[in-house]
Amino acid sequence: MQRFLQALALILAISASPAIAQEKGAVRPGFSAEQLVGQKVLVFRPTVWVGEQSTAGMPEPNADWTAQSRDLLDAELRKQRQGLGVEFIDEPDSYGDDAKLVAQYRSLFTTVAGSVMVYQSFPGNRLPTRKNKPFEWSMGSEISRLGDRTGARYGLFVSTEDQYGSTGRKVFQFLAAGLVGVGVQSGVHTGYAGLVDLKTGELVWLNADGQMGGDVRNSEGMQKRVAQLLEDFPTIAKRPVSAK
Repeated sequence: MQRFLQALALILAISASPAIAQEKGAVRPGFSAEQLVGQKVLVFRPTVWVGEQSTAGMPEPNADWTAQSRDLLDAELRKQRQGLGVEFIDEPDSYGDDAKLVAQYRSLFTTVAGSVMVYQSFPGNRLPTRKNKPFEWSMGSEISRLGDRTGARYGLFVSTEDQYGSTGRKVFQFLAAGLVGVGVQSGVHTGYAGLVDLKTGELVWLNADGQMGGDVRNSEGMQKRVAQLLEDFPTIAKRPVSAK
């Protein structure tokens, strides 16, 4: 038993991670909803990853869950954006170098949004250089190439990652709490929605949450997820009602 507890403590030291609470969406200084009036907003295809969290906490992708969630997210995002009073246009099909460029910026957005959430939005993790600093992040001016293709001034990026705790992970969580008294996270549910100025590359609005709700594998859960992603979206129109 002693060896078992020692092994369990070692795994806990590696796999245990603190939960990140939600913080309301941030807006770049000087940006307001009025600046969206008369402008087109290009909606990029969301980045979606859904899988399972192993007993040791390692992510294991599930292609069926991911495909199903992507379809649900596309449909629900299209539905809820209608109540925001903004002219949205869908990302056109692209090929070759253009497709690579779009994929690179989708990945870059997720990286930048994750950095904002970890290093600026949450007090416990703020970098010394970000303390008391305004919300000023950029994806680079080269992103204007994407706006030039469509005539859009702004781009809406959405990224979600969901790891559902496996049976083994849940058992491990129970044992860790009962035998060692240490909390272990079971499941990861992270989401980002951000608005980027496609002329300057500036991130003008971001909603980041490390503990998002809603099971993205079914329509009801996706309704809740998208409502959370679009919460506090900068618009002068009536906002959609958040799913309960």
